[in-house]
Amino acid sequence: MADDKTPGKRYWQCDLIEIESRLGTSPSRGLSDTDAAERLARHGRNQLRGKKGPSPLGQFLDQFKDFIIWVLIGAAVVSGFLGEWVDALAIIAIVILNSIMGFVQEYRAEKSLAALKKLASPNSKVIRNGDYRVIPSNEIVPGDLVELEAGDNVPADSRVAWHTSNFSVQEASLTGESTPVLKTAAALDERDVPLADRGNMLYMGTSVASGKARAIVTGTGMDTELGKIAEMIQEIGHETTPLQKKLEQFGKWIVYLCFILVGLVFLLEWLRGGKIIDVFLTAVSLAVAAIPEGLPAVVTIALALGVQRMVKRHALIRKLPSVETLGCATVICSDKTGTLTRNEMTVQAVYADGRMFTVTGIGYEPRGEFREAARAVDPRAFPGLLRTLQCGVLCNSAQLVGKDDGAYGIVGDPTEAALLTTAAKAGLWKDVEEKGYPLVEELPFDSERKKMTIIRQDAGHFGVFVKGAPDILLKDCSIIDEGGSVRALTDGDRAKVLQANDELANQAMRVLAFAGRSLDDLPETIDARSMENNLTFLGLMAMIDPPREEVKAAVAECKQAGIRTVMITGDHKNTAVAIARELGFLKEDSLALTGEDLDGWTDERLREDIRRIPVYARVSPEHKLRIVRAWRKRGDVVAMTGDGVNDAPAVKEADIGVAMGITGTDVTKEVSDMVVTDDNFASIVAAVEEGRGIYDNIKKFVHYLLSCNAGEILTMFTASLVGLPVPLLPIQILWVNLVTDGLPALALGMDPVDPGIMKKPPRDPAEPVVTKPRAILMLAQGAFIAICSLLAFCAILFIEKEGVVRARTGAFIVLSCAQLFHAFNCRSMTKSLFKLGIFTNIKLVYANFASFFLQVIVINVPFLRTIFKVEQLSLPDWALVLVISSFPLWAMEIVKAVNRKVKMYDV
Repeated sequence: MADDKTPGKRYWQCDLIEIESRLGTSPSRGLSDTDAAERLARHGRNQLRGKKGPSPLGQFLDQFKDFIIWVLIGAAVVSGFLGEWVDALAIIAIVILNSIMGFVQEYRAEKSLAALKKLASPNSKVIRNGDYRVIPSNEIVPGDLVELEAGDNVPADSRVAWHTSNFSVQEASLTGESTPVLKTAAALDERDVPLADRGNMLYMGTSVASGKARAIVTGTGMDTELGKIAEMIQEIGHETTPLQKKLEQFGKWIVYLCFILVGLVFLLEWLRGGKIIDVFLTAVSLAVAAIPEGLPAVVTIALALGVQRMVKRHALIRKLPSVETLGCATVICSDKTGTLTRNEMTVQAVYADGRMFTVTGIGYEPRGEFREAARAVDPRAFPGLLRTLQCGVLCNSAQLVGKDDGAYGIVGDPTEAALLTTAAKAGLWKDVEEKGYPLVEELPFDSERKKMTIIRQDAGHFGVFVKGAPDILLKDCSIIDEGGSVRALTDGDRAKVLQANDELANQAMRVLAFAGRSLDDLPETIDARSMENNLTFLGLMAMIDPPREEVKAAVAECKQAGIRTVMITGDHKNTAVAIARELGFLKEDSLALTGEDLDGWTDERLREDIRRIPVYARVSPEHKLRIVRAWRKRGDVVAMTGDGVNDAPAVKEADIGVAMGITGTDVTKEVSDMVVTDDNFASIVAAVEEGRGIYDNIKKFVHYLLSCNAGEILTMFTASLVGLPVPLLPIQILWVNLVTDGLPALALGMDPVDPGIMKKPPRDPAEPVVTKPRAILMLAQGAFIAICSLLAFCAILFIEKEGVVRARTGAFIVLSCAQLFHAFNCRSMTKSLFKLGIFTNIKLVYANFASFFLQVIVINVPFLRTIFKVEQLSLPDWALVLVISSFPLWAMEIVKAVNRKVKMYDV
C-alpha cells in the first residue's frame, strides 16, 4: 500500500481532518476534475500490472529443451534412416504429444493476473466537485471519495469517512476472516496493526456485506494490498518438480550408458570380421531399442490415469508432474476455515435456567438433541431455555432455507443462522414465530454498542428482543428469567453467568447473551438508549465452526506417514489453538504464533524453530509466504492450501499449491497445482496417498523397461563377446522393443496402490529414480533374461542342430516372452506375486496376452515370417522356449523368498 512508504502516521491512525490534509481532498465534495486528471497521470490507472511473459510460441518451443527429448528425436531420425518408419513416426508422435501437454499446462498457469483483475468492479460511484458520478473503476485515483453499499466490490484501498451502523465488509478472500467485519470511521491508536484488525480501512477485492459508507481512496493499482499480492505472485518463479529433475538426470545417464555398450557391441562385431554395414545396422538398432523412448509417454499416461483416480477422491490435478510431487510431501500447511473445519457455525452449548445444556448435531441441519450431564432432555420442559431460543429466532436477520435434496442452506450471517438451526432442533421455526410477533423496528448491531435489538408486536404489547456481548448486555439487565419465573438479578447471578461465559469462551467458542423486555407503549424516539435498559436476562448460546469429523483421522494418518501438518489461519489464536488441539496438531512442546509474533522473528530463528510451530493465527500473505519458504529452505517438500486471494502467493511458492474448489477464488485456483473439489483436508491426504502410489508405479515400469533393455543389450553383447553368431537381427530387436515396452509397461503404471503405503515415511526428494540397490537388481535381472535367451539360442543351434534361423527364432521368442513374465516380477521386488494375486492387476494380464498374441502372429503368418526372417516352430520347440521364458519369474520368486529371510536388498 502506498501508505507503507510514508513516514509518520499510517492512514488508519489519522482522523478525517488529517486524511483530508494528507490526500488533498474533501470528505464532502471529493476531488475536482482537474485534480483527478492530474493524479491519474501521476499514479496511473487503478489496475494491476503484469510482467510480460513468453509468447505462446516461445512457451511451446521451451518444451523441447529436455535432453531426453533430443535423444528421442535423434532415435526417430536413425529409425527413419533404417527404414523403420513406424518406429520413427511413433517416437515423433510421443515427443509432440508431451510437448503439447506441457505447453497447455504452462499456458493455463499464467492466467493468475487476469483472474486478479476480475476482482475489481468495472464501475464505481464517486463524489467529484460535490456531484455524484459513476465512473470506470480504473479511473479512480488517491483522494477520490467513493460511495459503497451492500453488494458493491471495494474498488481501491480506502479509509472509511462515514458509515451506517451496520456497515460490514466481507474480507475472507484477503484476510481469511470467515465472517463479515464491522467497520468504523474512528482512528486507531497503534501504528503496526495486522491487516485483519484495521477496522477503518477497506481493501480492493473485498465486498460490502451490509450497510452503506463513504470512503477516501488511499491507494490504487499496484499500491494496494491486492497489488502487493500480484507483485509477489510475479516474483515467484517456476521450478521443475522432483520427477522432472530426476528424469532429466536419469535420461542422460541411461543414454550415455547405452551408447557405451552399443559401441562395444559394434567394436566386437567389427573386429570379428562382420560387414561394416551389417554391424552398423545391428548397433544402431540396438541403440534405438536400448533407449527407453516409451518412458516419457508411459510417465505421462500413468500420471494422467492417476489424475482420473484422484478426481474420484475429490482432487483435481491441474499440472501433471504435481501428482508425483504429492507423493514426497513432508509438510502440509492448511487453512482452518472450511478445510479443517466445516465453515458452518454450530451452537454447541446453551446456558439457561441456571443450567448448562449441550446441543448435538453439526452445521445447518436442524437435527440434534439437547443434553444435560450427557442425558438427553426435552427442551420444552425448560421454559427459560425455550425463551432463550425464541429470542435467538426473533432477534435475527438470517434465513434457514430448505433445499430440494433435503439439505439446508442459509441466507445471511452464519452466526445468526446457527441460532435459527438450534431453535429449530427444539421445534421453534422462524417463519412460524414471526407470524405471532410482527416486526416493528430494528436497531442493527454495531461495534460500539456490541448489541442488536429488534422490537416486535406481542398481543397488544411490544416485545423487545436483544442479543449481544455477555459482559456488555449483562450490565443492561436488572431481572433474570430462571426456572419459569422472573426475579431481580443479583450479584451472585451475574457472577454465575460470567463464570459460565468464561468456561465457554475458554473453549474458543463465540458466546452471545440474550435478553428482552415487554412494553405497553413505545416511546416517541426508538433508539438504543430507550430500548436497551431494564432488560430481563434469558441465557447464553455458545458456538464454533466445528472440525470436520474425518480430518482427525486424516491428521493421524499424516503422522503415521511421516508428514507434518501445520495450520495457518487468519482467525484468532485461541480459536485456532482449540481446533488444533482437538484435531491432534499440537504436542507438549508445540508453539502457536500470531502474525505479530512472526514480525519479531528473524528468518533464521523461524527456520530453526519451525518444526515446533504447528499453528499460526492472524497472519498476512507475507507471513504465509515466509512460513512456506522457511520449510522449503530446510529441504522439505511443502503442500500449501488456500482459498482467498491472500493465499495465492504462498500457494504458488509451495511445491504443491492446493486450492479449494468451493470457496476458492479464481486467483488461487489459477496458481495452484491441485484443486480440492470438496474443500476437505482429508481429500488432500487421499491425494498424497495416490501420489505415492503413482510414483511407486513409475518406479515399477522404469524398473521393467530398463531391466528388459539391459537384457536385450546383454544378449547381443555376450554373444559378441563369446563369438556366437548374431542371436537377433535389427528388425527383431526393434520388434521386441515395440511389443514389450508398450502395453505391459502401461499396465504396470496402473497397478493398485499398496495398502501400507501411508505407513512409510516420505521418500527423499533427492533420491534418484533408480537407486544403487535397484540398479544392481535390474542388471542382474537383465543378465538372467539374456542368459535365458542365449540358452534357447544355443540349445536349438548346437543341441538340436536346427540352424541359425530357427535358433534366432527361439531366442527372439524367449527374449520377448521372458520380458512378459518379468513384468509380473516388477509389481513388487519383495512380495510374492502369488501373495499379491496374479489377477489383482487384470490389465497386466490382458496386456501380456495381447503382446504374446502379436508375437505368435509374427511367427505363424507366412508373409510376416519372411519380413522378420523367422521360422515356424514345432510344438516341442514352443514348449522349450516357453518353459525357458518363465525362468525369470520362478528365479525372482526364489530371490524374494530368500530376501524376506536374509534381507539381501531394500528397494
